Amino acid sequence: MQSIVQDQYIEFGIEQEQYAIRIQDIHEIIKIQEITAIPNVREYVKGVINLRGRIVPVISLRCLFGSEEAEYTKSSRIVVIHHREEAVGIIVDRVNKVTTFSDIQPPPERVGGVQGGFFTGIGLAESGLVGILRLDEVLLHE
Repeated sequence: MQSIVQDQYIEFGIEQEQYAIRIQDIHEIIKIQEITAIPNVREYVKGVINLRGRIVPVISLRCLFGSEEAEYTKSSRIVVIHHREEAVGIIVDRVNKVTTFSDIQPPPERVGGVQGGFFTGIGLAESGLVGILRLDEVLLHE
């Protein structure tokens, strides 16, 4: 008997769009906390947080993707990702669920007004289409 192992993803939302990150890239998901601003950084870099004695930079996907910033809500979260031996926090509007995708298609050049290079693919889920983020592009965006 052969079993197929599918990657698991954390699905989250920004505005009306759904995105996902592979679960093995995620360190933890925390509630919004005080973010200390840093001068002379790109607009999407919101600052740093102190995560149990570790300083972690935090970016806003809303801002990076060209959307207007919004007030944080009870559903807003910081998804802390381990990428290239460093932790980075990503602010999202809400975290939906852990999911797998039955089918992943290559991304088009643009996805809902966001560059296709930010995505490794588009996952087909019960709730609709979900953009799977390419962390190198998102976190190392110039």
